[in-house]
Amino acid sequence: MSFSVSGKTAIVTGSASGIGLAIARHLVDKGANVMFADVDEGRLEAEVGEDARAEGPIRMFAGDLTEKLTIANLLSATIDAFDRVDILVNASRRMLVSDLLNPEADGVEELWRQNVLSALRMSQMAAKRMIQHAQRAEVEEGTMLGSIINLSSTTAQATRPELLAYSMAAAAMDQMTRSLALALAPKGIRVNAVAFGSVMSASLQVALKENPGFRDEITGATPLGRIAAPAELAEAVQFLASDAAGFVTGQVLTIDGGRGLMDAVRAPAH
Repeated sequence: MSFSVSGKTAIVTGSASGIGLAIARHLVDKGANVMFADVDEGRLEAEVGEDARAEGPIRMFAGDLTEKLTIANLLSATIDAFDRVDILVNASRRMLVSDLLNPEADGVEELWRQNVLSALRMSQMAAKRMIQHAQRAEVEEGTMLGSIINLSSTTAQATRPELLAYSMAAAAMDQMTRSLALALAPKGIRVNAVAFGSVMSASLQVALKENPGFRDEITGATPLGRIAAPAELAEAVQFLASDAAGFVTGQVLTIDGGRGLMDAVRAPAH
C-alpha cells in the first residue's frame, strides 16, 4: 500500500493558521489538491491568497462552517475547482476556558456548535458528495471512496475542570468518529480521528505567551520531553488519508509524546 495522496482532492477546515494550515500545506507538498477553508478570510488571503489565484493545486474558501449553506457552498466550490472530494480533514476547532459553575460562561454550547456540529455536518455532506461522485463515475463496488479525519484532543480522556467544554467536545468528536465509521464503512468511506496533546497548536502558542512557565510544565509531563511541531501531526493525517490506512477506520490515533501514559500512571488505583 502507498502513503501517497498525490492527485487526490482534500478539504481542510480551520486551515488559515496553526495545525490546520500545517496539514493543508503538507498535503499540497505531497501532491494533493487542497481547498483551504476558514472563517478568517483575511488570514486565508495572507497565507494562500496568491497561490489560490494561480489556478494550481490550492484554492481557498472563507465562511462560517457552523452554517449548513456555507458548508454546501464550500463543497460545491471544491467540486467546481477539482471535480471531486477524496479527503476531508475537520481541523476547525476552538479552545475556551470554562467557568464551570456559570451556565452563561461555561462555553459548552459554543464549542458544541463550533467543534462538534460543524464537523458532523461537514462529514455528512462531504460523504454524500463522495458517494454521488462514485455513482456518476460508476466506480466498482468495494472501492474506497474517501477518508474523513477529525481532529480531537487528549482532553477527551484526561481533563481539568476549566476545560469542561473543550473536553466534552473532544469526547463527542471521538464517539462521532466511531459512529460515522460504522455507518460509512459499507459505502467505502473511512473515518478516523487524531487526538493530540503536546502539539504546538495556535491555542497552545497563545497559552505559552500568557504563561511562559507552562512550557516546562508540559515538557516535564511528557515522556519524550518536548512539544511536537504541527508537521508531525500532519504526517499522521497523511497516513490516515492514504491507501496505507486502507483497513483502518473508527480509530482515534493519539499523538501526545506519551503524555497520556503519565496521566494514567498518576491516576489512583481502583
